[in-house]
Amino acid sequence: MPQLKGNDGVAGQPNQKAGTDTAPADPDNPDAVDFEIIELLFFAYRDFTSDPDVILEKRGFGRAHHRVLHFVDREPGMTVADLLDTLKITKQSLARVLKQLIDSGYIHQVTGPQDRRQRKLYTTKEGKTLARALAEPQSRRIAEAMTRSGPGARDMVRRFLAGMKNAEDG
Repeated sequence: MPQLKGNDGVAGQPNQKAGTDTAPADPDNPDAVDFEIIELLFFAYRDFTSDPDVILEKRGFGRAHHRVLHFVDREPGMTVADLLDTLKITKQSLARVLKQLIDSGYIHQVTGPQDRRQRKLYTTKEGKTLARALAEPQSRRIAEAMTRSGPGARDMVRRFLAGMKNAEDG
């Protein structure tokens, strides 16, 4: 993939010269395509996931494992049904990833106290350690970007990202 350069010559920054295929955001024209923001989101996601990808690859895991581990660690005792709803994936997709995390000792599954069919999920000590190791480089990247963005950036970014989520996700 070619590196894009903006007017300031910074690699990874889309070109903003007139006549390019980068359309600025135009709230008055719903058909305008904001290629600049789309590309920045692609590049940000690529770089945001790059550090955890290296850690995961050493264990034979991928991004699906990361997502499962993250949400189980953030909400101890969540049920498999809750996790399926959070991730918006099929039981079949979750089953393989969850089995690998359980078999590897990162997640522990407990039968529900009232409903024996219910499965509550918890990270083990090793799971908590891995979840933290995956989150730390991402947190540093976020903190550095927030610092460079100036005062009020965190709230603005939080509102922007919340606005990008589907309404039914809350």
